[in-house]
Amino acid sequence: MTAPGGIVLLGGDLATVTDLTRRAEAAGFDSVWTTEFYERSAIVSLAAMAHATSRVRIGSAIAYAVGRSPLVLATEARDLDELSGGRLVLGLGTGTRTMQRDWHGADPTAPALRVEELVPLLRRFWAMDETGIDHKARFYTVRLKPTADVRPPLRTDIPVQLAGVNKRMIQAAGAVADGLVGHPVFSRKYVETTVRPALEEGARRTGRAADEVTLTGFVICSVHDDTAVARAEAKAQIAFYAVVRTYAAAFEVLGFGSAIAEIRDAWTRRDRAAMIGAVPEELVDLLAVTGPPEEVRQRFTANFADVYDHAMLYSPSFGIPPDRFVENVQATIDTFAA
Repeated sequence: MTAPGGIVLLGGDLATVTDLTRRAEAAGFDSVWTTEFYERSAIVSLAAMAHATSRVRIGSAIAYAVGRSPLVLATEARDLDELSGGRLVLGLGTGTRTMQRDWHGADPTAPALRVEELVPLLRRFWAMDETGIDHKARFYTVRLKPTADVRPPLRTDIPVQLAGVNKRMIQAAGAVADGLVGHPVFSRKYVETTVRPALEEGARRTGRAADEVTLTGFVICSVHDDTAVARAEAKAQIAFYAVVRTYAAAFEVLGFGSAIAEIRDAWTRRDRAAMIGAVPEELVDLLAVTGPPEEVRQRFTANFADVYDHAMLYSPSFGIPPDRFVENVQATIDTFAA
């Protein structure tokens, strides 16, 4: 891969997401991804994106795998795949343990084991015939006997990718999913030392070849003629992730422990300026591409072109005004247009 193939949209209202998806498709991108949080549904966004486009793959990076039953996830995915004409990539993640417990009211125990049970179960729903499904395991119980003819989905092999940052969840993706959705905190070093080996280990556990599992990754991208502005935006997004202890391993491998501690201390004071100021310049270069268009292209080629099987450019959104978010995504599309 010599150029980024995807755009990730985390910001703006539904009209903005739809418009930017349409623009990315026209510019020749291979995929456009959306995500969800406590104020945005990935499923609804994907439906709008599918309706507005005809060629580009659409993906969730991610939709929550908790808070929805396997049946609901399976039916939402098959409808989105049908609506898009077979262009869906279903990216699923559990979020942090706090999100699972406090946002979704779900049991945060053993999330990797949960998704290892969930993904094969989704595939059983898509392949279900008149005999139905009888499943009882640790996390899910399903006894479904169809009462009418089973309408086949457009595809029974909808691609499923799992999100993971720490080793055990990455292994789960290697074991049961079609790929791993990486995270903006991934660096080349973390991919080489932790991510790729864990994917291979998970694949071996279920008798799969490592090349059956793709690695899709985020690259933070801020395009601005004023390099200082672009780097400050990337720093804000990095600081936002640095306060999440679930992501600690990805930062620790780079040796920025004291800086991360300083960022977290600033977060406890809700001092946003101090958080951003504590992000080292070297960390920006390891996690992001920033600056004027030509510089951004050069940084991507030098630092990320061979890290992922499929790279997605991701605009900062933490503390970024909505109009600047749109401006940056459009500039990113223009910078990397085919």
